[in-house]
Amino acid sequence: MFNISPTILTKEISKLIKSLLNKKVLGLNSILNKALKVAILVIAKDLAEAASYYFASRIIPKSLKESITVVLYKEEKKDYSLLGSYRLIALKNTLVKVLEKHVANIISKAVEEYRLLF
Repeated sequence: MFNISPTILTKEISKLIKSLLNKKVLGLNSILNKALKVAILVIAKDLAEAASYYFASRIIPKSLKESITVVLYKEEKKDYSLLGSYRLIALKNTLVKVLEKHVANIISKAVEEYRLLF
């Protein structure tokens, strides 16, 4: 069994937010990644505490679970009756993207540490 701490450090949350790409579509909460990066100095500690609470309590608010999927045409396709002629874009809460990156980092470290891939 993996021993994973539910605590997220302020420094770590700041690093995750800084790694977000600027030119992405707004999520459900209408927060631009660029705006989040500007505000990070003020909100990092509170975000880290909130995220740590969610992980420790294993409670995720419903608003963080919601997303909208948009279907876009791929340009210059000959036959739009084929599924491959479309692209799906999931619009998620911007803060969820940060939490997902954190979880992905934990999984990556565990895979390397325990040599789970051949």
